[in-house]
Amino acid sequence: MKQLILTILSVVMSLGSIAQNKHNWLSFRGNTELKGVTEAELPKNPSLLWSFKTGDAIKSSPIVRNGMIYLGSNDGCLYALNKEGKLKWKFNAETSIEASPMYLDGNVYFGALDGTFYCLNASTGEVKWKWVTDGQISGSANWFYDKKSKQKRILFGSYDFLLYCLDAKSGKKLWTYESDNYINGAASCNGEIAVFGGCDGFLHQVDVNSGKAKNKLDIQTYIASSVALDGSYAFFGDHDGEFYCVDYQKNQVNWKKEGAISYLGSPAISDDVVIIGAENRQVYCFEKESGKIKWQFKTRNKIEASPVIAANAVVMASGDGRIYLLNKENGQKFWSYEIGRALIATPAVVEKMIVVTSMDGSVYVFGEK
Repeated sequence: MKQLILTILSVVMSLGSIAQNKHNWLSFRGNTELKGVTEAELPKNPSLLWSFKTGDAIKSSPIVRNGMIYLGSNDGCLYALNKEGKLKWKFNAETSIEASPMYLDGNVYFGALDGTFYCLNASTGEVKWKWVTDGQISGSANWFYDKKSKQKRILFGSYDFLLYCLDAKSGKKLWTYESDNYINGAASCNGEIAVFGGCDGFLHQVDVNSGKAKNKLDIQTYIASSVALDGSYAFFGDHDGEFYCVDYQKNQVNWKKEGAISYLGSPAISDDVVIIGAENRQVYCFEKESGKIKWQFKTRNKIEASPVIAANAVVMASGDGRIYLLNKENGQKFWSYEIGRALIATPAVVEKMIVVTSMDGSVYVFGEK
């Protein structure tokens, strides 16, 4: 009994040490279920604190860990910047990095367009290990804790049709799961299953312990974005402009809404609503249980980024070159800032601060002066 208690405490402490909180945004959507939500409070009228220029356009979504900011660039480098915007280190992968990095236990994990997946020391940028796939990696990594081995595992997809599971420390391949087409987004994970949509038109469920399929649901069109999990439900949009709430345990559609153009971003989920942007320039807020549209907000160009629901605002970046703060209850804009070039990446949101990257090749940080 004593050993069992110690084991449970060890797991809880391990998870807590890297868990998202309002001061950290450690992965593409903030947590392993890809909910895109944080308890962080934001200023009502943020100011531009600083910007940092990389060598090319940026599609990679940034992350934040204890004030350090990590992001990839199309110039082939992964950057580590301190909270004042000074370069601490950069690592040259020699090919575009579109995927968001992920921080876990002192390491940064990410994939590049040449199909190489890296584990770097977060303090120095030193390569700890790498794994080479046979297709480009566009989606971010995720992780889970293997209860049997008491080790952490890394999940990511590739254009070689495979979802990979690697040991977080060594990079050893543990299993692969094969889909029927490219895997573009990140796999969401609740510790038991990984869920992702593929260009093969299926919503896949994979047992993370065995790497075997649990279920797959035929959506009949591309799912380019990542799926968010909430309890027994999966939320996502497809290439045809349909937004889904799927009961993945029953492997059936709970509700579906049509009428948008392609969804390239992923949804953000709070207690009662689901929010997502679409290529028809609209931000949609759906009631989580019914799928009824609660409000819409129109930007000036297509939306590829994913929203973030903070404690007092919805943060949305748009292809119109602007970042917006919206009222969660009614969708009204109360602040925006025009950068001038398209914003494709999802912002990282922590207490009193927003970090966003742009196709102009810069990262911008907003907060209180």
